[in-house]
Amino acid sequence: MKRLLAIASLLLALAGCQTTPEAQVMVRFVPERSDDFVFENNLIAGRFYGEALEGNPTSPGIDIWVKLPGRLVANEWYKGAMEDPDYYHHDHGGKDCYKVAVSLGGGASSPLIDGTLRYPATNFRSHEVLHVGADKAVFVLHYPAWQASDEVTVSLDKKVTVVPGNHFCFVEDIYTFTGAETLTVAAGVNRHPAQQTLLAEVIEPGRYALWENASDQSIEPEDGQLGVAVIVPDATATFVTDDGLHGLCVKEIRSGEPFCYRFGSCWSKGNVKDAAAWFDYVKKQQ
Repeated sequence: MKRLLAIASLLLALAGCQTTPEAQVMVRFVPERSDDFVFENNLIAGRFYGEALEGNPTSPGIDIWVKLPGRLVANEWYKGAMEDPDYYHHDHGGKDCYKVAVSLGGGASSPLIDGTLRYPATNFRSHEVLHVGADKAVFVLHYPAWQASDEVTVSLDKKVTVVPGNHFCFVEDIYTFTGAETLTVAAGVNRHPAQQTLLAEVIEPGRYALWENASDQSIEPEDGQLGVAVIVPDATATFVTDDGLHGLCVKEIRSGEPFCYRFGSCWSKGNVKDAAAWFDYVKKQQ
């Protein structure tokens, strides 16, 4: 019975799937797979973690899925996961070989208080799809209020815009908070020191990018490399944290003031073949 309900949920989701006729962008809530929220264009894909996955992990981090350029694959991979939970950890023209755990993953943001990232206490708890068309898809994820410090209580509405033909997505984070006049917020990338994946990195004002080996090889070895980056055009500082866990771009905001940035990724088996090409692509983003 549980399997039949899961299949029914998948069919209903696909029937109402937010996609375009040209199949260049897709976003949707994935109740049949632990409340994921998946996003995809013709170059990149990824997901955010929902309520059903809390504790395994509870994390705002963005999970990157590498893929070959061209068609959309996420719905096919989720369908495969109904038969084999590890389906998308195997190479089907791409895979999930990126480790998030409790981190910012491939480009999330979080308050930074006294030098420590203060993650939400939950995964996203609700969502809205605002627009889907040939030019873009836009969605919002809502993170309920949490205690970021003894004095500061914060909630987050994360608005993400996915456009075709770009390795980057555009983010407008609205942090609403009490207990302080301003809040330092950081957008960043997990550097995976425990996995020793780092091959090269770029640290420039408002830009942090790295080139690394796959960080999650637990299911199937991966010999390709990944590029990951965040861009905060008006950041006041860009640096690697003292513990080496993240590369961050930070700025100070007021409650309700948009924190705007971009996150992006690539795969060496796709159309960005090496670190030099990735770093050049990142530096050309305006």
